[in-house]
Amino acid sequence: MRGMSQDVTPKPIDWSVLKTLFPYLLEFRTRIALAVACLVLAKLASVGLPFILKHIVDDLDADGTSQLITLPLGLLLAYGVVRFSNVLFGELRDTLFGRVTERAMRRVGLKVFRHLHALDLDFHLNRRTGGLSRDIERGTNGISFLLRFMVFNILPTLLEIGMVIGLLLWNYDVWFALIVVMSVVAYVGFSVYATEWRLAFIREANQAESSSSTRAIDSLLNYETVKYFTNEDFEADNYDDNLARWEDARRKNRLSLFALNGGQSLIIAAAMTAAMVLAAVEVTNQSMTLGDFVLINAFMMQVFMPLNFLGFVYREMKGAMTNIENMFAILDVTPRIVDQGGATELKVGDGEIVFRDVHFGYGDDREIISGVDFTVPSKKKVAIVGSSGAGKSTLFKLLFRFYDPASGDISIDGQSIRNVSQASLRGSIGVVPQDTVLFNTSIFENVRYGRIDATDEEVREAIRLAYLSDFIASLPKGEATMVGERGLKLSGGEKQRVSIARALLKHPPIMVFDEATSSLDSHSEKIILKAIREISHQQTTLVIAHRLSTIMDADRIIVLDKGRVAEQGGHAELLTKGGLYAHLWEVQQHEQAAPAGKMD
Repeated sequence: MRGMSQDVTPKPIDWSVLKTLFPYLLEFRTRIALAVACLVLAKLASVGLPFILKHIVDDLDADGTSQLITLPLGLLLAYGVVRFSNVLFGELRDTLFGRVTERAMRRVGLKVFRHLHALDLDFHLNRRTGGLSRDIERGTNGISFLLRFMVFNILPTLLEIGMVIGLLLWNYDVWFALIVVMSVVAYVGFSVYATEWRLAFIREANQAESSSSTRAIDSLLNYETVKYFTNEDFEADNYDDNLARWEDARRKNRLSLFALNGGQSLIIAAAMTAAMVLAAVEVTNQSMTLGDFVLINAFMMQVFMPLNFLGFVYREMKGAMTNIENMFAILDVTPRIVDQGGATELKVGDGEIVFRDVHFGYGDDREIISGVDFTVPSKKKVAIVGSSGAGKSTLFKLLFRFYDPASGDISIDGQSIRNVSQASLRGSIGVVPQDTVLFNTSIFENVRYGRIDATDEEVREAIRLAYLSDFIASLPKGEATMVGERGLKLSGGEKQRVSIARALLKHPPIMVFDEATSSLDSHSEKIILKAIREISHQQTTLVIAHRLSTIMDADRIIVLDKGRVAEQGGHAELLTKGGLYAHLWEVQQHEQAAPAGKMD
């Protein structure tokens, strides 16, 4: 099933990924120091409570009414102050550290987001959008859990257990300390073993959830295609298959959690019972007071309450680390297209583009572009034509550095695009793609996306140049009209004009039209061709076209055939040659004339 990985074998956690979090923690050194101070004070208050409770019980049990009226009252007040201090310092600790956690989540989330935009086109063509978003969401939540619970709950709990064991050794029989030590070791050992066993079910549940999310998003994004082929039941069945795997994984996860909790509860109950029996014997033998019995009971509860929580934290920590692994795996993906060391800024003067012996293939087994040589002169309009699969759009992707050629070179004004920064290269090229995808916001803001710092007047001028003004004026909400997800509320021609306006607002020295009119009606095509002709006089223009009638006015036409330049020249010149271009022209003219003949 697409997007579903079946590898759920538990593997060791790569703890080195946590090193990535350290710089974000150090950003708030003072807050962390204050939080640690509050932590220590809270634990001191926590350990002191049983001793106050012991003295209260002993005094209440003692003979004499004078002590009953005075001393226990002071201890009771002290008990209330210490308990409040324990809670107060704990809340202060969480409040101080909350800012650290939130900032770390923000920084890491931004780093992953920037990294995704830095990855090459090939990664995004093969990504699983739904699963990817869930991996990022789970990863950032996992960071929050680790920072808040591992750093400020696990370590403090172990510290508190150590303090309790030391106090029991110092004040009471060694057996009390041994009961605590043995129970803690048994509890931690069992929790680790059982959690490792459960990890396969956690991974399986996460992967099943990602798969179902990916399938659902993929199906909804292709809503129209599903309707075209009436495949609603097929999509629902596939989605249900993924949900069934998720349900089975969750069942295994739930049953294994029952076994884990049951085992932990048995260890705690046995330890508590053993300690209480021993303390009761000591009280009966009058070697311990009733207050000591209460103190032992309080200490055992104080040990096992956080220890029980420690088991929960460890279980969740393993799951969180699995989620962080998945998110950091995204950061481990290396972009194939990177700026070279010392890359300079592209300086475009004339805007001349030269392809020199360019070879390229999407895989090692098939070459798409084979030794292409041609020049796009400054301020000229050059068209690239050819049959489907000839490599027309691939040339644009190479020019835009979505990919790098296997060999050969592409240069702009004598500057190899490999040696300049990607930002300066792409900032110099305006693109009107074949499939225009718009953001789910207003028409006006979609045009402004071409240059986000443009003034409203500049945006409206770009709209006018793209012949969008009349269309926008006809809308009830005008330029504030929402275009829908991916621009689905607009027609193909309307989206293309928005795309042209957006590219014009960018005001680049080089414009590329990638089959911008291939799927439009004749009226929309005439409007867009008029806009293209006006642009061509001011900028270097590269037009990738399927319909030859749209590029008759080009200064030069490059004819591609199986990734090679078969012919080049003007429209009339190529027709005179009687070669591949003339053949394509004749075929397209015949196709256009055929429907008219049938109507007659």
